[in-house]
Amino acid sequence: MPQFAVDNPFLETLGVSVAQWREGYAELLMPIDASKLNRQGVLQGGAIATLLDAAAGYAGLFAEPGQPLRHGFTLSLTTNYLDKGLGQFVRAKGFLERGGRSVFFARAEAWVDDRLLIASAQGTFKYAKTA
Repeated sequence: MPQFAVDNPFLETLGVSVAQWREGYAELLMPIDASKLNRQGVLQGGAIATLLDAAAGYAGLFAEPGQPLRHGFTLSLTTNYLDKGLGQFVRAKGFLERGGRSVFFARAEAWVDDRLLIASAQGTFKYAKTA
């Protein structure tokens, strides 16, 4: 199974890893630990939103090995929280919905322990200009 670098210092501090990445799809994993819990002892909403944002964004930024890296940034993200984040890990699945020359649209789902859908998001992203 190919390994992909997260290539994002903030995601690395959260322990995020890239489980799968291909054209139009990205799958990220994040462990649930005490550093990501809120006052009620469940996964903090901002951690979930961050993971959803990254999964949706990465879904539109895949480049084949040997091709120039692609970068982008979020223009808009709408997140819906569906259940509590209680478990060992969160898997976020990102799906490219439509791509254009400078903007793309993607969605993502967050699953706890591959059994419970806890949140979903949809967003608009812009490709970053390369130097």
